[in-house]
Amino acid sequence: MKKLLVVSLGIIGFILLLSPWILILFGRNKLHDHDIPQQEQLVENQPKHRVLVVFPHPDDEVTVAGTLMKLKEDGHEIQMVCLTRGEKGKSSGIEDEVRLAQLRSDEMQKAAELIGADQLHMKNYPDSGLEKVGLDSLKKIVAELINEINPDVLISYDSRVGLYGHPDHRLTGQAVEEVFLENKGKEGFGPGEMYQVTLCKKQVKLALKLSSGFQKNYPEDPSQGLPKPDFSVQTREFFPRTLDVMEAHATQQAVLKDLMPFHDKVPTWIYSRIFDREYFREVK
Repeated sequence: MKKLLVVSLGIIGFILLLSPWILILFGRNKLHDHDIPQQEQLVENQPKHRVLVVFPHPDDEVTVAGTLMKLKEDGHEIQMVCLTRGEKGKSSGIEDEVRLAQLRSDEMQKAAELIGADQLHMKNYPDSGLEKVGLDSLKKIVAELINEINPDVLISYDSRVGLYGHPDHRLTGQAVEEVFLENKGKEGFGPGEMYQVTLCKKQVKLALKLSSGFQKNYPEDPSQGLPKPDFSVQTREFFPRTLDVMEAHATQQAVLKDLMPFHDKVPTWIYSRIFDREYFREVK
């Protein structure tokens, strides 16, 4: 009887030790398309690059925070642009748009510091109003930023959906993409590469079940959905710092829970092995 008890306890202990790794394997299988190539870095380490990241809202950078921290650690220069101050993001219940804009600008500054950005360029175009600014004007804004900063690499949203369907996201991605494609290779135009943050099919499928933003805005026609990633970048070692970047956006916690569901309920060492990569499409 005593021997049976020892064996039973040993089996239970073994199962308990294995269970987190079973969860990790299950999570990875649910979250990642394993036919998409993985690579260690977004760009080659030599020569060192100046990377310009263009997003419309404070907190959009969370989607590529791990990649940006990895680039910075490898010696690349990170320049970040936020086109609006996020005054329409009222999920925290703050209705005063002037106050909210200041809070979110401060949060964006803190997030940029956590990432290690060399400079943050905060603009003041209307949140949820970039359609009124217009694509042509946005392209002029982007072209002026590129001329001023002279980056080697561009990062933004895709031009088809804007990750989950927000018009500001889509227009920003479209403006950056069109400026890049219209000018690449011309004398005086610095960027030689552009990458767009995207998701794999399994992530989109899960997001449509869990995220209210995706459920409300994502195209019903699969052919109109996000572009397929060309590759993913391994970012597991930077995941704890990515959580810090998320937490810096204190007014947006309700929204960011859609981005990484249950991250506050699962141990970080497990969660980081599931959410261990960020997906990109290269614009060619």
